[in-house]
Amino acid sequence: MTSRKRHAQIVESLRSTGVASVRELAENLQVSESTIRRDLILLDRNGELVRTYGGAALPRGSAEAAETEADREIPLDVVMSRHQALKDAIAEEAVKLVEDDSVIVLDIGTTPLAIARRLRGRPVTVITSSLPVLDVLRDDDAVRLVMLGGVLRRNYQSLVGSLTEQALRQVSADLLFLSCTGVRPNGHVVDNMAVEAPLKQAMVETAGKVVLVAAETKFPGTGSLRVCSFSDIDVLITTSGADPNTLQLCREADGKVILA
Repeated sequence: MTSRKRHAQIVESLRSTGVASVRELAENLQVSESTIRRDLILLDRNGELVRTYGGAALPRGSAEAAETEADREIPLDVVMSRHQALKDAIAEEAVKLVEDDSVIVLDIGTTPLAIARRLRGRPVTVITSSLPVLDVLRDDDAVRLVMLGGVLRRNYQSLVGSLTEQALRQVSADLLFLSCTGVRPNGHVVDNMAVEAPLKQAMVETAGKVVLVAAETKFPGTGSLRVCSFSDIDVLITTSGADPNTLQLCREADGKVILA
């Protein structure tokens, strides 16, 4: 395959998914990751895409990117009212994994927010880009709170963008509580927002243990942007209605499954 054809396929892939990792592109195009990195540098220089932590995304302002961004996103206050009992049950199990004096990355979303409420009074460090988590923990003297910088995403009350990704590169954490919008039957963890997927991928790289918190409603849920696979997940906390075949895939990938 010529480099020109490969570049065209990379851009076409991003038009379909909004974001892609170096690993995914290398697998799909059957070339080395170093080749893909060189391609992304050139395409970024030409303005055809934007390099992100571990991959690439469409440039902001393009028609394709606009279709996947926050104008179609459900506001956080609406999401908060859904399936709260399931989220609370997951959060109760999640905090059992937290040891005192540990460093924890909390993803955005309503389940990580439920976890944050249960971390009040604990001697831990919490790293997050979620403003609701900030609101929950800001006056708690026991918790050392570290906010990741970035551009304010008002609809979901979080900080995103290249500044957030750069901050994550400086982080080393014991534990990540990762959220998502869907878990595919093939074990792919997905999200439906192009602005979030690269941040979640960067979070996975920061943590010694990755805990996916996903209620049964996320099986399969929604989303086409791959965040990671079960091979990247150490623990999956879900609820009893989750698809049993998908849970078995997690176990076969050496992940521990906890039913809340």
